[in-house]
Amino acid sequence: MRSSSSLLKGFLISFTGAILFSTKAILVKLAFRETHTDALTLLTLRMLLSLPFYLAVAFWSSRKEGNVRMTRLQWMWVVVLGLLGYYLSSFFDFVGLQYISAGLERLILFLYPSFSVLINSVAFKQRLSKAQVWALALTYTGIGIAYFGEIRIDTGNPNFYWGSLFVFLCSITYACYLSGTGRMVPVLGAAKFTTYSMLSATTAILVHFFLREGLAHGPALQVGQGSGALWVYGLMLAVIATVLPSFMLSEGMKRIGANNAAIVTSVGPVSTILQAHFFLGEPIFAEQLIGTALVIVGVLLIGWKGRKQDAMVEVTEGGKVETG
Repeated sequence: MRSSSSLLKGFLISFTGAILFSTKAILVKLAFRETHTDALTLLTLRMLLSLPFYLAVAFWSSRKEGNVRMTRLQWMWVVVLGLLGYYLSSFFDFVGLQYISAGLERLILFLYPSFSVLINSVAFKQRLSKAQVWALALTYTGIGIAYFGEIRIDTGNPNFYWGSLFVFLCSITYACYLSGTGRMVPVLGAAKFTTYSMLSATTAILVHFFLREGLAHGPALQVGQGSGALWVYGLMLAVIATVLPSFMLSEGMKRIGANNAAIVTSVGPVSTILQAHFFLGEPIFAEQLIGTALVIVGVLLIGWKGRKQDAMVEVTEGGKVETG
């Protein structure tokens, strides 16, 4: 049995990690606004500046007693899932944030638990319960209400649907990553799996960036005007919105369990909407609040049902965290 103090620490750690993760969209929007950079350059800086931290963890975990040596098949799945969860998802998300508000981005991205349920139902033949069907209905209704409210507010944006599509793709690829994570983490451990999947994604992002730069005007990190501010935003994205929350949520999951931690991270959309209002000047409107409430209720219902199903399982499927 976990002590009450350990549970409280776990909730506080998970809550803080979720708040830090929710700053990602705000920092990305501010970087776009103040430095006029593009999505790939900003993403490259984020991953490049995160790299030393994950290399250190990889070195430490490889020397740890009881370290599990991965087979070729496991290496393949780690790479594939890393590309889905941290390369494609992050790239789609950053591109989408160029065109839509931070609040809407977080709501669309928060569809990933419902997509994970659908993927598990189709790919792994897990039957949907009535509670899960209701949860999916609530989630998609909430997104629909918030989305049409956003259309009413953001009438002059010609790339609104394009940005929404990219964030929607991000949510799907991240859900695929989570579905695979639940089967790899019990074998490899959360820290090792997350670290190596992040390293594989970082490699892909760097290759993508240097291929683009090489085809354009030579492989160099061309940051242009405002380069100092861009590196500051890259460092903030790396430390505040990536490294710290990823390890905090992993630690929180060890203390309170994956499903409880997932429920705590439901604070993410609310945190993003409030931060977007105060730091970016984005409006808060009735449809957004109603849609957010329905989405959170749907995700909580999915988490509650998952906790009932997994009540006898030890908390080792810890990779199910929100990273964006």
